[in-house]
Amino acid sequence: MSTSDPTASPTTFDLEHRVDSADSTLQNPRYAVVALGSNLGNRLETLQGAVDALGDTPGLRIKAVSAVYETEALGGPDEQPNYYNAVVVLRTTLPPHSLLERGNAIEDAFGRVRTVRWGPRTLDVDILAYEGVTSDDPQLLLPHPRAHERVFVLAPWLDADPAAELPGLGAVTDLLKELGGETGQGVVRREDIRLVLPE
Repeated sequence: MSTSDPTASPTTFDLEHRVDSADSTLQNPRYAVVALGSNLGNRLETLQGAVDALGDTPGLRIKAVSAVYETEALGGPDEQPNYYNAVVVLRTTLPPHSLLERGNAIEDAFGRVRTVRWGPRTLDVDILAYEGVTSDDPQLLLPHPRAHERVFVLAPWLDADPAAELPGLGAVTDLLKELGGETGQGVVRREDIRLVLPE
């Protein structure tokens, strides 16, 4: 895990060119969207570490990383620290369950403990959508069944992909408006911090 401050590293590369080049190295990649959340420890460093770990995954290329959004914890025990949330848009040749396994492994690497439902956590990695796939498997519900109810999911998703669609429910921009927009549900976009794409 990098210990450098990700907010201090300028991005000087040509993002569009890098994305096009990265996509060309994958055979028949699918579009997928992953949500990241953290409310324990160094939240920004943890989210950046998760982005870096995803970027190091064979068969996966990150296309975009959202701004960081802060929100109070919903559900679970009272008096939890606020969450930092972000969304990563990617192209991948990994099947959905392999992507889930990778996400769980990244959570474990950052000390995720699963003892209390909706309890505080060092890192949460959730697949929101995977191109062309719907699933009612309890281990991997696709698209994510509560994504359309959560501003802290929809706001960063729209930031990372302005044309985003939640399968079966429509444009993310419309779903977000129904919840009061980017600042609905007490969500705050953190303009003072940011995540960067892996070099």
